[in-house]
Amino acid sequence: MEPRTKLPLDGRLVAGFLVRLCRLLTGVRARWLAPLPDQQARIYYANHSSHLDGMVIWASLPGHLRAQVRPVAAADYWLSSKLRRYIARRVFNAVLIKRRPAEKQSEQPNNALELMNDPLKKGQSLIIFPEGTRGNGEEISPFKSGIWHLAKMNPDVELVPVYLENLNRVLPKGSRLVVPILCSATFGEPVESIREGEEKAEFLLRARAALETLAP
Repeated sequence: MEPRTKLPLDGRLVAGFLVRLCRLLTGVRARWLAPLPDQQARIYYANHSSHLDGMVIWASLPGHLRAQVRPVAAADYWLSSKLRRYIARRVFNAVLIKRRPAEKQSEQPNNALELMNDPLKKGQSLIIFPEGTRGNGEEISPFKSGIWHLAKMNPDVELVPVYLENLNRVLPKGSRLVVPILCSATFGEPVESIREGEEKAEFLLRARAALETLAP
């Protein structure tokens, strides 16, 4: 395992500001249903209904773990302005995935699995949203297969479901206005990795069910 990632000074200062801002806007309360280990690569996976989801999970983590956890985010959104690029790269150290890969892959490679797998191999953790896109916040959509492939490639990495409540009301899809509503992030117990003989569809249903059970 590589040494823990350390943010640059400016990144730490901006990170502290963003954590306070995120808590101010959402009043997020983190609830942990299992002990949080110091040295363990994890995949935090959550329901997705707002642009704030990744930041809320990131801000809810203890400070000593935050620098080694990398949100997976859409490149076209986070690279669309100088400020977003700075935050994504300098503060979040995000794994940016192109949702619309270039026509000529050889000119602009975008192997999403490879991009996500690399940090896990280095002992870092990820924040992912297996639904693949933002939903309405009322129900959790079927999972895409990415989490299955990552779990299969990294059987020692813990899979931790995180249920986000009310984020769809704070910054709904299509809105740019933040509504101050109290939110919560419930971190569940790690899900058992892929069982012997377990098929992809069965695993995806089990991982999704573990997330749904955290809903209030």
